[in-house]
Amino acid sequence: MRPIIKVENLGKQYGFGGLHPSYMTFREAAAATLMKPFRRVRRRGLQPASAERLWALKDVSFEIEPGEVVGLIGDNGAGKSTLLKILSRIVEPTTGKFELYGRIGSLLEVGTGFHPDLSGRENIFLNGALLGIKRVELQRRFDEIVAFSEIEQFIDLPVKWYSSGMYLRLAFSVAAHLNTEILTMDEVLAVGDISFQQKCIDKVNEIREQGRTILFVSHSMAAVTRLCERVILLDKGRVVSDGPAAEVVNSYMGESLNVAAVREWPDPRSAPGNEVVRIRRVRVRTKEGDTAPQVDIRSPVGIEIIYEVLQPNQILTPSFDLFNEQGVHVFAVHDVGLEWRREPRPVGRYVSTMWIPGNALSEGHLMVQASILSYHPGLRLHTREPNVVTFQVVESAEGDSARGDYVGAVPGVVRPLLPWQTDFYQMTDMPPGDIGGRRVSE
Repeated sequence: MRPIIKVENLGKQYGFGGLHPSYMTFREAAAATLMKPFRRVRRRGLQPASAERLWALKDVSFEIEPGEVVGLIGDNGAGKSTLLKILSRIVEPTTGKFELYGRIGSLLEVGTGFHPDLSGRENIFLNGALLGIKRVELQRRFDEIVAFSEIEQFIDLPVKWYSSGMYLRLAFSVAAHLNTEILTMDEVLAVGDISFQQKCIDKVNEIREQGRTILFVSHSMAAVTRLCERVILLDKGRVVSDGPAAEVVNSYMGESLNVAAVREWPDPRSAPGNEVVRIRRVRVRTKEGDTAPQVDIRSPVGIEIIYEVLQPNQILTPSFDLFNEQGVHVFAVHDVGLEWRREPRPVGRYVSTMWIPGNALSEGHLMVQASILSYHPGLRLHTREPNVVTFQVVESAEGDSARGDYVGAVPGVVRPLLPWQTDFYQMTDMPPGDIGGRRVSE
């Protein structure tokens, strides 16, 4: 099968000061077009040799098959937005080439794609014309596009007067409804109220089910792993990883935080601790005993700590604290099991595991802090190792977790699947003023 997107050795070099040019009016744009040949002649040989240059992209190559949903991730400045702009023909590459075998619809950051002096109505028809869509087809879809955007009363105002939320509503609606074979999106699900974000994600899933190709940029790793099957990781303008979404995202987060799902200290002299106890290994594990960089939200996950007690008759308590990507303290838990609670421990090696049931945590990355304390005869912290291991909780949109049929971003640091009870009554069985079998005073 021929790829729908083929990129070979793509590179883009900028001069400092040229990354974010302001928009031009129609008169300025027309004048710039007429003067372009003369500017090229004037510029030849006149650029200072000392001009500072920046490679936003360098030697980028990949292929995308029709119907793939591919995420682009990386730190700020990695080249994600530049790559989408090149593929959308907004900027020209400096080196390399790319081939597109289909029309591309782009939804990039606010300020790209629409001309600010035109009204929303005019921009809809302009975008369609640029994509080669006939005016009669645009007229047929116009009402649907405007209704989805929910800005009917502002459709004839110049878009330069729109708020960022209004702009994104209309831009998303245009890009999603023009039925291009390829759709590129850059952080579009982070703008707008939660109800509109839900509409956008529903539409993205609808587009995906239609077999259209999607390139999706986001800093929300949960959104990337939920929407994309494949992820390309960029770093300083180069492709450093390309593979299954959960694997690439987990590797990226682990490298960014310099943490993995397991950490051990083979040399006891350098292991964290003191003369009483030392930690030898901490890891995230499954019920089967495998180390788990990522776990399904529905499955139990264990945090295991191996430690050595060096002095007899010590009363010790292992402890874990979990933090999410935003640094929020999810919970703290101590070993309060009866077997060793207030019991002195003999010298030796211990393996303690804390189990988190399935359908308890929310999706995303979690960091683990491991500690060993004594509470008797007095409080003493023997060792504390922050950010010792990390793991990713991944969730599908199948609807059999606490998410149900909702496909948007779910707030909260935990997401328990809790039982519900619903009683049904025929309306004829309920006397007036009675709600759920309880008499309501008049």
